[in-house]
Amino acid sequence: MHQKTSTQKSEHLHAHRRGDAQHQHFFENRSQKILAWALGLTLSFAGVEVGFGFWSNSLALISDAGHMVTDAAALGLALLAQMIAKRPPTAKNSFGFGRAEALAAFVNGLVMLAVVGWIVFEAVQRLSHPESVQGGAVMLVASIGLAINIVVAWVLSHDKESVNTKAALVHVMGDLLGSVAAIVSGAVIYYVGWMQIDPILSIFVSLLILKSTFGVLGESYHFLMEGVPHHIDYVQIGDDLEAISGVLSVHDLHVWEMSPGYPALIGHLEIDDLSAWPRILESVKNMLLEKHKIDHITLQAEAPGMAEDEGVDDYS
Repeated sequence: MHQKTSTQKSEHLHAHRRGDAQHQHFFENRSQKILAWALGLTLSFAGVEVGFGFWSNSLALISDAGHMVTDAAALGLALLAQMIAKRPPTAKNSFGFGRAEALAAFVNGLVMLAVVGWIVFEAVQRLSHPESVQGGAVMLVASIGLAINIVVAWVLSHDKESVNTKAALVHVMGDLLGSVAAIVSGAVIYYVGWMQIDPILSIFVSLLILKSTFGVLGESYHFLMEGVPHHIDYVQIGDDLEAISGVLSVHDLHVWEMSPGYPALIGHLEIDDLSAWPRILESVKNMLLEKHKIDHITLQAEAPGMAEDEGVDDYS
């Protein structure tokens, strides 16, 4: 009889049998082509826009170029995170690598905050000390950048499940707004000669980007901190569990997402008759799946009085 290797043992321990949760801890169907296409399009223009931004001395175009470079880094990080997230669980990472996407999204949000801070700082300096800008060149380059950003945003919008892709899309939408602002800035400077429009529009776009950035940071932070999924009512789950025939009380109840879109639940149920546990467990599993869309559960049955002995009397 051949002895199992550590990898084979790990696969055996992670296996889902009948009655277990049916989801996997990794993403089998999530395509990396979406991010790869977006990354290629962004990188193809990032260098051009950076060069023309400094050559034309336009802060609006430089901010748009900065967004473009940040987009490339964000997309590259997002692509790497999706590759990691597709790896199956291992002996050292029994939950898989699904949190890699949320971690990348959180990092992307922090980077965008830093970029916005730099743009606003430079814009404030230029409000008091306007600098000459070549409006015609700004309009031309920003128009090309706008077209590319629209294509990239369209490509990314096809992945509606990944929080990481959403974070990358926030970068691209911010860059799209930056391109529009750069076009307007270039037009005003070219036809009117008012240089202050360049830093003003840069600040305006930066403030718009902040709202979306905070949203991504909040969502990824909530996931990384194992918060209760937004669509799940924690208190209602406790009430529903206690309403099942044979269940006396619920305590030590926890609900979180193992990977985006896959909630899990653990808890202790005090029941009136331990011999009735198989029937109660089946009722609990059916209720959680049908009413709360939770199929990955781990519950411990306890005899009457055990919870009080430990000083616990509810699921709070």
